[in-house]
Amino acid sequence: MSKIAVIDYGMGNLHSVAKALEKVGATDVVVTNDADAIRNADKVMLPGVGAIRDCMSELQRLELVDVIKETASTKPFLGVCLGMHALMGHSDENDGIDCLDIVSGNVRRFAEGLTDDQSGERLKIPHMGWNEVFQMHAHPLWKNIKDGSRFYFVHSYYVEPATPDVVAGSTPYGGPFTSVIARDNVFAVQFHPEKSQHAGLQLLENFCSWNGNA
Repeated sequence: MSKIAVIDYGMGNLHSVAKALEKVGATDVVVTNDADAIRNADKVMLPGVGAIRDCMSELQRLELVDVIKETASTKPFLGVCLGMHALMGHSDENDGIDCLDIVSGNVRRFAEGLTDDQSGERLKIPHMGWNEVFQMHAHPLWKNIKDGSRFYFVHSYYVEPATPDVVAGSTPYGGPFTSVIARDNVFAVQFHPEKSQHAGLQLLENFCSWNGNA
């Protein structure tokens, strides 16, 4: 079984993430902020909740930026929620923050006054709760997950990739937004798989067996 490093920079429900990985069969999960431990893992996961300014500040303080960029180019890599935002080039949050620029694009805030396409009901920000994810193209991490499956979201910002080819999943919220990106050995999701019951656990199980090839 592969060794999975869950990057700990002090922002995220790391216990739940690790337990979810163990529930789907991962036997060697380490929650760590040690660069060598991350570098020596077979797979890497970057979770997170909170504000991007604090995220980037902690990644820099802990000297994790280089090892994240290295592993995101060489190993199966899964970003989750704020960890997905950190992979982008720039975020509008906190008056504008430069991110890791592993995937070209920006992080935008949901516009005020969004309405549901069907009911016309005004939508709340943050986007919180269960919503559908529509698969834009085939990927090993979609194995045994039905198109349109519902996952659990909590966020006010979403990613806007520079090119559409990296968009692997889309979700409706006052119009479609990118909820999953995939490029080479990197896969990142806006939702929380560890809170998304069967579909989320299936995605984590798929990550555990993924060799990084699309």
